[in-house]
Amino acid sequence: MAHILLADDDQATRDLVKRALEADGHTVDLTQDGTEALEILSGGTAFGVLVSDVHMPGLDGIELARRAIEDRPGLKLLLMSGFAEELDRARALNSPNLSVIMKPFTLEQMRSAVRALLG
Repeated sequence: MAHILLADDDQATRDLVKRALEADGHTVDLTQDGTEALEILSGGTAFGVLVSDVHMPGLDGIELARRAIEDRPGLKLLLMSGFAEELDRARALNSPNLSVIMKPFTLEQMRSAVRALLG
């Protein structure tokens, strides 16, 4: 199972996604924005997956993902958004370790997306 960092400014979404991923046996650490997530990623903890909302105040999920790709090339990334144009911007990062998921999603869709990333 993977150690996952989850960044989302909406507490209800964080709680929902955390429960779904923990049900698959993953360990999930929570952050409420991109800046906090970047600080935690810089701390050296070995995360296997970063799950992030795209639209967050301050450092958004796309910039967070771009920096994560530079600093941790093997990190798997799952970006989520309710806006198709934001997911198009995310896809433009062109990372083989990047996937996107459209909101709203079911718990099973989230779990499947993470399973697919982990291969």
